[in-house]
Amino acid sequence: QVQLVESGGGLVQAGNSLRLSCAASGLTKTHDMAWFRQAPGKGREFVAAISGSGYLTNYADSVKGRFTTSRDNAKNTVYLQMNSLKPEDTAVYYCTKAARYYIGSSETQYDSWGQGTQVTVSS
Repeated sequence: QVQLVESGGGLVQAGNSLRLSCAASGLTKTHDMAWFRQAPGKGREFVAAISGSGYLTNYADSVKGRFTTSRDNAKNTVYLQMNSLKPEDTAVYYCTKAARYYIGSSETQYDSWGQGTQVTVSS
């Protein structure tokens, strides 16, 4: 069972950067991982995903070119580097593990979730 703990959220001004971390106990190269976010009053939204090896990634159009996901399997950690942040990026960000080989955007394909970390971007 993989347990996930996100960190790195906070309050930043628009245009600035943040890096989120997801510490994953038991993480291996067989585990594809993803980031989702949920803004107030909205459903959970796909942000980015990364394959177990780290060679393949997938991004939502809304963050493409601004966000980068990476992983360090030796440290059991997945990262989300967020640059050029916008107020509409404000949300709780969740780290999640795919139930099988999958780096798509369907929430139902992910089976373990962290508690989330709040990111607030002021204008």
